[in-house]
Amino acid sequence: MTVSTPVSAVFPDQAFTAGCPTREVLDHVMSRWAPLVLASLADAEPLRWTELRRRADGISEKMLAQTLKRLERDGLVRRDAKPVVPPHVEYSLTSTGRELTDHLVPLLSWIAHNAETILAGPPA
Repeated sequence: MTVSTPVSAVFPDQAFTAGCPTREVLDHVMSRWAPLVLASLADAEPLRWTELRRRADGISEKMLAQTLKRLERDGLVRRDAKPVVPPHVEYSLTSTGRELTDHLVPLLSWIAHNAETILAGPPA
């Protein structure tokens, strides 16, 4: 898709209607923490819980758990619990999660590059 491609040409009509699955997936993928978790896994996988928590600085244990469970239910993240004591759990991207991060990482890069300008507001 290029910048000049109209959004209406890319998305089916129902993508803008209430109850469309697109909205639910967008809510999951673009929540406050999901992009950071996904990008972390795209950068270095597999990762353990503590490594993910360290990368997504500021995330609570509860939010990390909820985010990982949702991404796992959506088929974007794989949870691999090793049968050892103490427990050893690793998280990685599924092939669908990898495909998503191929699109998500450039968006995050653009945001990082433009965040200060955007937050500063329009020029006076």
